[in-house]
Amino acid sequence: MLGGVEIPSEKGLSGHSDADVLIHALIDALLGAVADGDIGSHFPDTDETWRGADSRVLLKSVVDGLRSKGWRIVNTDASVLAERPKLRPHVEAIRSSLAETLGVDVARVSVKAKTNEGMDAVGRGEGISVFAVATVESTEKER
Repeated sequence: MLGGVEIPSEKGLSGHSDADVLIHALIDALLGAVADGDIGSHFPDTDETWRGADSRVLLKSVVDGLRSKGWRIVNTDASVLAERPKLRPHVEAIRSSLAETLGVDVARVSVKAKTNEGMDAVGRGEGISVFAVATVESTEKER
């Protein structure tokens, strides 16, 4: 799973939840934007509740929490570094999936697929790395 989309591949990601590294990075970016901890503080891997969890459920919970505290998502941007599988054919489906989960227009969700040109563990196909940022704004007059 990547960005809520199942991507065919001879390899998979492993983690406590469904290991959707893109959604996990977006969760951290959103929580970081409002100084509210990180994914591990909200969904610890020591809590069996989250074993095998759909990361979209975790993201939706974070989005709902932000909104209840007076925040609105302006946009998100993520760069996915992976040698394989090739992600370009899946980028639009990933953007749509993320936009739906975030509750924003797809125009506010950017996803870029990059390789690491054969360098390090990512370049050898041993893992995937994601860099994500999120912009949010207060819906309250004063903060």
